[in-house]
Amino acid sequence: MNRLPDLTAATWRKSSYSDGGGTNCVEVADGCPGLVPVRDSKVPEGRVLVFGAGAWGAFLAGMRGRPA
Repeated sequence: MNRLPDLTAATWRKSSYSDGGGTNCVEVADGCPGLVPVRDSKVPEGRVLVFGAGAWGAFLAGMRGRPA
């Protein structure tokens, strides 16, 4: 069984790559060991995607054009 973290009191941090113009607004929540919750800051009450830390690191490395 998968257990999602309780994010009701989460502190969300906006990505430094969010453009501020309202089109690219990604936030991540800190304080979830081994997990990276991600949401669209334009819809904070919307769905949250939760990635494993390793998968998130591989995604970021791929976005930077580097091997994971």
